[in-house]
Amino acid sequence: MLSWAFRFRFWQYVKASLWLVPTLGLIAGVVLARWAVVVDGTGVLPSSWTYAASTASSVLSSIVGAMIALLGFVVTIGILVVQQATGTLSPRYMRLWYRDHLQKTVLATFAGTFAFAFSLLSSIGEDTVPDLGVTLAGLGVAVSLVLLLVYLNRFSHNLRPVAIAALVGSLGRGLIADLTAAGRSANAFDARALPDGPATPVAAERGGAIQAFDVHGLIALASRHECTIVLTHPVGDFLPPGAILAQIYGGTTQPDPRRVSGKVALGLERTIEQDPAFALRVLVDIATRALSPAVNDPTTAVQVLDHIEAFLHTLDSSALRRRHVVSDERGRPLLVVPDRSWQDYLQLAVGEIRDYGATSVQVCRRLRALLDRLLETVPDPDRAAVGTELRRLDAAVERAFDDLDQRAVAMTGDRQGIGTGGKGEDGAGPGEGPLQEGL
Repeated sequence: MLSWAFRFRFWQYVKASLWLVPTLGLIAGVVLARWAVVVDGTGVLPSSWTYAASTASSVLSSIVGAMIALLGFVVTIGILVVQQATGTLSPRYMRLWYRDHLQKTVLATFAGTFAFAFSLLSSIGEDTVPDLGVTLAGLGVAVSLVLLLVYLNRFSHNLRPVAIAALVGSLGRGLIADLTAAGRSANAFDARALPDGPATPVAAERGGAIQAFDVHGLIALASRHECTIVLTHPVGDFLPPGAILAQIYGGTTQPDPRRVSGKVALGLERTIEQDPAFALRVLVDIATRALSPAVNDPTTAVQVLDHIEAFLHTLDSSALRRRHVVSDERGRPLLVVPDRSWQDYLQLAVGEIRDYGATSVQVCRRLRALLDRLLETVPDPDRAAVGTELRRLDAAVERAFDDLDQRAVAMTGDRQGIGTGGKGEDGAGPGEGPLQEGL
């Protein structure tokens, strides 16, 4: 029986595959062509849907050539996307781009139309012409052209760093909502709740990044053997071969370590399914790339910080703990899962951008505005972490700016990362006036 981890990795491969859906399109094109020939033989088509053999052959041959050219064009665009994404955005974003449904639909439509037209060519004879097939092939070309225009429009707009940041931020906030719901249903971890006695370690059979856990499967396994399974690493950690993946405490019987390790998916790199920090990692990568000397685009970093701030405000710190424990109806712990705290997310969100953007007044002002807003909205237990990040930002600004006036400007928060740092006629600083509040 295939393990849950194998099925998860296989599904990840299917979702990231760029050849599987177009291959299905090829098969569908051949099947549809055979169907069109059969329907043509029934004589139910109107007389206006008739073509000369030479006309049908020319039309279908032209469609075959056009579809091959369009497929090459889309592949070329894909290569350009890869070059741009890895050079100016983040290589981690490519895992999300490979899953785009529109791109696969376009490739499948082009491949299916090619296979359909090519298959019909063999059915053309002196007295037999696939009239329905020629008409459907023309319709397939029309649909392909519309999809091509939609494809070009979408990627010409969505390849902007800010558009990608909005997409990744939206995915991350959705994962955070699921994580928050799960965190509220779990209990706080107390090491004293673990059974007494030695623990049985479960080693990773292969190395790789932890991509996901089968939480329900692990709970069922722990309940069946009346033991407690403690996972030692959170989603996203990379483990070398032989590293300890889990510890098994107590139990009337010992579960098979291979069954336990089969509930944890390891892969070459992180995925976004159960790892909202991966979405935040992509956002930070885009911002730091924009701050590199080769690019020098602090405005992009400021715009990405808008989406990072939205991400942080989505986090419910009360549901985020270093560890979660799932217990049965008797209060006996079944599964302990490590997690990241709200402070971990905050440090990932602002730490690197502060270090790389400390010499940019624009970035410093936007970071301060972000932290000031968090200081006003987060619960009391989290304010200390925000205060720590503010002090680190002050220290970075002091090191970067020797001029006192420029330092004062950089230490003044501004939600757009602009302004002079002074007060206006209404006594409000940049980004604080009534006009700004209404934007």
